Amino acid sequence: MKADKIIKNAKIFTADKSNPQATALAVKDGKFVYVGDEAGLADYEGEVTDLGGRFIMPGIIDTHIHITFSAGNELADMGLRFECDGKQGALDFISDYMRKNPDLARYKFTLDRKYLKGEALTKEDLDAICPEKEIIIVEEEGHSVWLNSNVLALNGITDETPDPVPGLSVYERKDGHLTGRATESAAMPFQFDNLKDVTDEQIKTAVMRWIDYSVNAGVTCVFDAGFPANEAFHERAYKVLRELDKEGKLPVYIEGCYIITNPYKLKEVMEGLKRFNREYTTEHLKVHTFKLIMDGTLGNHTAALVDPYEGTNEMGATTFDAQQIADILKELNAEGLDIHVHTVGDRASRIILDGVEQARKELGDSFRVRVTCAHLEIQDDADLPRFAKLGVIANFTPWWNAEDIRISTGLLGTERGSKKYRCKTLWDTGALVTWSSDNISYDDFMVWNPLLGMEVGMTRNITEKTQSYDYTRSSAEFPPAEEKMSIEEMMLGYTINGAKQLGIEARKGSIEVGKDADFLVFDNDLLTAEHEGFSHNKPSEVYFGGKKMK
Repeated sequence: MKADKIIKNAKIFTADKSNPQATALAVKDGKFVYVGDEAGLADYEGEVTDLGGRFIMPGIIDTHIHITFSAGNELADMGLRFECDGKQGALDFISDYMRKNPDLARYKFTLDRKYLKGEALTKEDLDAICPEKEIIIVEEEGHSVWLNSNVLALNGITDETPDPVPGLSVYERKDGHLTGRATESAAMPFQFDNLKDVTDEQIKTAVMRWIDYSVNAGVTCVFDAGFPANEAFHERAYKVLRELDKEGKLPVYIEGCYIITNPYKLKEVMEGLKRFNREYTTEHLKVHTFKLIMDGTLGNHTAALVDPYEGTNEMGATTFDAQQIADILKELNAEGLDIHVHTVGDRASRIILDGVEQARKELGDSFRVRVTCAHLEIQDDADLPRFAKLGVIANFTPWWNAEDIRISTGLLGTERGSKKYRCKTLWDTGALVTWSSDNISYDDFMVWNPLLGMEVGMTRNITEKTQSYDYTRSSAEFPPAEEKMSIEEMMLGYTINGAKQLGIEARKGSIEVGKDADFLVFDNDLLTAEHEGFSHNKPSEVYFGGKKMK
């Protein structure tokens, strides 16, 4: 047989259980037609490349990223980022900036909550600086904002305005009065209020920057986890992606979604997902996933917990209860659609598991929805075996696994705070575990690097050897040590397991005859590479559908 590409003398990690390693492969018409030893190449004709023992693995599948959200972040006016020493330091910085820039129509900033050192900013604090103009401060994690009274008034938000999701997406109040802080979907409109003014060409430029990154990093397939509360921009970006694919300029397979943040939009979102499934399906773009924001974040105390946050009576909240989840699953099942859920807290994922259990009981063998719980920062012991039993996929962002233990225990107490991100435990139960680089800003794509995820998944630490920002470095390994993964497990989670999560395992995720020829060539053998500093490895060659992209 005439082949388009023949490779020999390689060390190939196939991610195929029946044939885990090989030394040779052949590609024809964008598919693998041979994977095995060099003797089998006798049946193939064509130019042969001798790799001299270099390493090959399948294309990387990143199963929770934000293409449209990050593009929006890049194009939005997110304000001036600054650091400070406590609340007064923040107010002094803002006052000084306004004094030096008196003619601006409004003032917008980005601030990491940690710089407030536990103190609370209020609208009264901001009003005292400037009562007549708008002040918006975006919390750097992206899940809350601080606003002055002028912004609240201009948007018609009063003490009587209902919260989008009580306990989760809220206009924060104290003694019944607005404090000026908004969380989750209640905060989103203030972060991205200028996106209606950006052009399609600007969106395309931002998206192309992400495509270039993906090609260089060896990411050949992703799940886009959407843009909360910004359906219009999300769709504009998908139109760009659809056109790029039609022009042959999309060398990444994208599984897209339609996202829900508020329960009152359930019918609208379900119809939106069905429409996206019809209108945004091309060769390398498909939308068949219902994305649900089930809870919030630990830092905001909006992640839903089984037991209260340390030193409080707060337990967070969820968007739906178990019965509502079961009903959603039954509708998705009837339409042949899947679901991907933001579940940071143990109560959020427990409710999803309860809903899946109920839907499975009602539907029996006809249940076929692929259910993915993402983030899973904290899990109750009782729920860990249920993922495998119920077929629920566990999606982790492994570069988070180097968290500062002081932050974790401060929120959850010593025992719970020392038992986060239990990916190895879930893996060993037989659950399908997948990996992602979840981030909401393109920047220089440093933390989007899947090799960073692999390193931290193996070490639960970020050291001076790690290719990451200085501020992400760990003071020590994050416990428990037994949750460290092997490199084989990290690669499987980034390849065949990711394909199974997205329902494309018949086409992608492993180097097998008949599958798309998405594969990477590395100069170093990843199976034997040092774990510390692993993130500095990068593919020297990248193939997508048999075509060399890098």
